[in-house]
Amino acid sequence: MSMSMLQPCLSGSTLSFPFKRTVLVCCAPSQQSHVALVNGPLLDAGVLQRTEIRFGLPSKGRMASDTLDLLKDCQLSVKQVNPRQYVAQIPQLANLEVWFQRPKDIVRKLVSGDLDLGIVGFDTVSEYGQGNEDLILVHDALEYGDCHLSLAIPKYGIFENINSLKELAKMPQWTAEKPLRVATGFTYLGPKFMKENGLKYVTFSTADGALEAAPAMGIADAILDLVSSGTTLRENNLKEIEGGIVLESQAVLVASRKALIQRKGALDITHEILERLEAHLRAVGQFTVTANMRGSSAEEVAERILSQPSLSGLQGPTVSPVFRKRDGKVASDYFAIVICVPKKALYKSVQQLRAVGGSGVLVSPLTYIFDEETPRWRELLRKLGL
Repeated sequence: MSMSMLQPCLSGSTLSFPFKRTVLVCCAPSQQSHVALVNGPLLDAGVLQRTEIRFGLPSKGRMASDTLDLLKDCQLSVKQVNPRQYVAQIPQLANLEVWFQRPKDIVRKLVSGDLDLGIVGFDTVSEYGQGNEDLILVHDALEYGDCHLSLAIPKYGIFENINSLKELAKMPQWTAEKPLRVATGFTYLGPKFMKENGLKYVTFSTADGALEAAPAMGIADAILDLVSSGTTLRENNLKEIEGGIVLESQAVLVASRKALIQRKGALDITHEILERLEAHLRAVGQFTVTANMRGSSAEEVAERILSQPSLSGLQGPTVSPVFRKRDGKVASDYFAIVICVPKKALYKSVQQLRAVGGSGVLVSPLTYIFDEETPRWRELLRKLGL
């Protein structure tokens, strides 16, 4: 599969720094490229001889620190002898090397076979993976790095009353001689999105600096960029429009399909990483609540607990007898209650538990919640045909 960033029908010219302008006409390619790439998806002999599993992690920025924090929370702390070194280890995972790379290089090296696993943003996988079938999402929601790739236009001038992608496409200003100019770093997703949404006359320029300045400088009419809070757009008099979101993104765990199937140990390590991630993420914001409750039987106590809507727990409450000695005899007129409660419902649940006779209520945060079998693991095996 060709990894060319531009389709064969696209032509280019260069503008002065800081923007490189490449004319990308949204048209269907006339034919497939037959150029063989050095870093294609097939594992070559040298790569196949490698025995260690390679795990690519972002090297800089917020994504890098959040990734290390998540792995640490999963008891998979990355040990780096020197912060300037690109290679590290996770002691709990034998035969695994951690390689710190730029996110786009993680995707490229997964495709080339130089990495086996990686954590990057979904936007990076989509832009630099370009639909490559060898890339497989192992976990699609690591719950950090949230953002979306969106088209933004000025609030003023000819765009003042334009509030949707359909309205933008119908503007008579855009012709073959004067196309809509879009500044972006997403030169694969941008043209693809425009073509799919019927914008025929569009050119794209790639920027080395802040994209938000491009419309004000007159270099572009619109920008296509990642948006988190939207504050930067508003401060630069730009607005998002209805239908202009290309994709939603967050951190994901991605792997090489061929590596998982062909490289010894890769699938087992992936399974352990996935199980730790799933168990930890499921436990985030969950608390264990325990209490003692007087009752005639476990069933009678369970009936009282289940009469309160927020006390059902994950699969129902655990009710077990509490034994104590009274008048020289062992009695069990109290029962221990254990339930799992989300943080947002914690106080309400404690109040309800006390209302039905609970006492000595203890609350502690959860670290892991392991399923009988991780659903994403079953899905991964299905994708691999195993």
